[in-house]
Amino acid sequence: MTLVHSEHERGITTLTLDSPANRNALSAPLVTELAEALTGCGKDADVRAVVLTHTGNTFCAGADLRDPPHPDALVALLRQIVELPKPVVARVTGHVRAGGLGLLGACDIAVASAEATFAFTEVRIGVAPAVISLPLLARTDPRALARYYLTGEKFDAAEAVRVGLLTEAGDYADATLAPVLDGLRRSSPQGLAETKRLLTARVLESFDRDAATLTELSARLFASDQAREGMAAFLERRDPPWAE
Repeated sequence: MTLVHSEHERGITTLTLDSPANRNALSAPLVTELAEALTGCGKDADVRAVVLTHTGNTFCAGADLRDPPHPDALVALLRQIVELPKPVVARVTGHVRAGGLGLLGACDIAVASAEATFAFTEVRIGVAPAVISLPLLARTDPRALARYYLTGEKFDAAEAVRVGLLTEAGDYADATLAPVLDGLRRSSPQGLAETKRLLTARVLESFDRDAATLTELSARLFASDQAREGMAAFLERRDPPWAE
């Protein structure tokens, strides 16, 4: 089964996450397919920019707890999005949770429809948003991240724009996206690549400095007794013992 579909129109390649069984969660196979698709986009001279979107009502539910990617693979995927010499634009019309927010943070531009919701839910199952912090900490309001990282609260698209997680939100994602794609189509490949390099320099510094430490932290937390209990509670649709 193909988990990432690719379509090309007038310089824009759209990569669609299509894993309905787990709400487009980041399973090992999905991460592999998305990385391969992005590699193809990077090599294709006809691709001016990439749109990353989804089927169903969830953009990405975070890591697949039944078949998670290795933290190294997730780091590599996020860095690949940041380093791709083509702009990557997220188009969101549904919910985004945990690791899915890392994908948004890695994208150059992110737009969403008004009904989209967001939450960093890692803390509620006994882990931390470690690896996904590599793109997020450099691009998102630190006081807002402190609140939403620590509480796991759900917030809406307007708040996501305010804190820097989204570029823009509107009633209809495609209407919001249209002028963005028009601008990208009018821009030269060299201009886009070099401008993106300027914009991502600080983000890549965080990868160079912190990737090894955060990868180790992620692996250690997911292997802990508390995380195993938290993940079991989530999969069994019950509260973990620390929830009051």
